[in-house]
Amino acid sequence: MKGFVDNIEDAAIRNSNFRQVLYTAERMQLVVMALEPGEDIGEEVHSDRDQYFRVEKGKGEIWIDGTKTKIRKNSAMIVPAGTRHNVLNSGGKVLRLATIYAPPEHQDAIVHRTKADAHSSEEHFDGTVTEPKAKRRSAKRATGQATAKSTAKSTAKSTAKTPAKTTAKTTAKKPATRSAAKKTAAKRPATSARSAETD
Repeated sequence: MKGFVDNIEDAAIRNSNFRQVLYTAERMQLVVMALEPGEDIGEEVHSDRDQYFRVEKGKGEIWIDGTKTKIRKNSAMIVPAGTRHNVLNSGGKVLRLATIYAPPEHQDAIVHRTKADAHSSEEHFDGTVTEPKAKRRSAKRATGQATAKSTAKSTAKSTAKTPAKTTAKTTAKKPATRSAAKKTAAKRPATSARSAETD
């Protein structure tokens, strides 16, 4: 899976839609929003999901359970599930926000050009995510793990069955093999000498 990587401030500033879903995972969704001067998102309550907001450009105010707080660039706000809230653009320029729903609230890749479009739409998260899990990969991983375990077991068994004497004999023969290799190497002329003879 690739996930989502981008400069969120740039992504929010590039967005001119009231709401645009950028990425949807099974338990989280990234969205950018643009509110015109005087526009709000509309008072709402998400009974079963938390929401995070970050102001990327502009200024406004957020209402959380009746408490109003001024917000501006780099302000971050968390609205816990079940909390009545609203965000209003109180400035003279477009208020640009990034928001995260956990779990997702909207259909993946949905775009609502205006607030009216958003309010007339009855869409909600339908379980479709940006990057569906590949079933083959998980099956291969499981097979790979099983193969690794069986290989480790068979290696352990064969090591346990090998007698100590056999190991000792094999170790004792190695130095002799090395000295024979050295003698063979000594009989051969050096590479430079061979090339000279060839000329």
